[in-house]
Amino acid sequence: MYYFLEGIVEVLTPTYCVLNCNGVGWQVQISVFTFEKLKQGEKHKLYTHFIVREDAHIMYGFKDEAERILFQLLITVSGVGANTARLILSHLRSDELLDVISSSNVARLKAVKGIGAKTAERIIVDLRDKAGSAFESLQIKTISSNNKAAKDALSALEVLGYPRPVAGKVIEKITIENPDLDVEGIIKLALKNL
Repeated sequence: MYYFLEGIVEVLTPTYCVLNCNGVGWQVQISVFTFEKLKQGEKHKLYTHFIVREDAHIMYGFKDEAERILFQLLITVSGVGANTARLILSHLRSDELLDVISSSNVARLKAVKGIGAKTAERIIVDLRDKAGSAFESLQIKTISSNNKAAKDALSALEVLGYPRPVAGKVIEKITIENPDLDVEGIIKLALKNL
């Protein structure tokens, strides 16, 4: 499966772009929020989801991994196809959609064209638990890849018996407030907050 594409944006519209990756032009379906982050003629990286149907092969692209994860979760819901998922993600940013799901805000989802009450309720019920756990793992992955001290501190706290998701949230908060802390400093503050 394709994880991401990186290349020059040759064509850019609110619904799709053409990404030139080493001389191959990929037509990639995008959301409005991804569209706003892209600039024609510049190099960009899009996280992708490839759908193969009998009549078409369609590549969907997302500027950030969180949006792609939500897209993949949305298309697992009965009655929500890829285009509907893209439409939802064009009306609600990733953090807004997570808030809508966690607060069971059916009215906000119904405001998206083509989403009725039953579909909105089904999305909330089906994704309430899945969305939270998917984002916890993404959050921890991001912490680990961006900051070696945070990664080492997370490993140390796991050895001490703290659950990875709990320790990851505490470490993320600490590294945002104190980005220059070393491993010892992160662990000391984390132990005070756990």
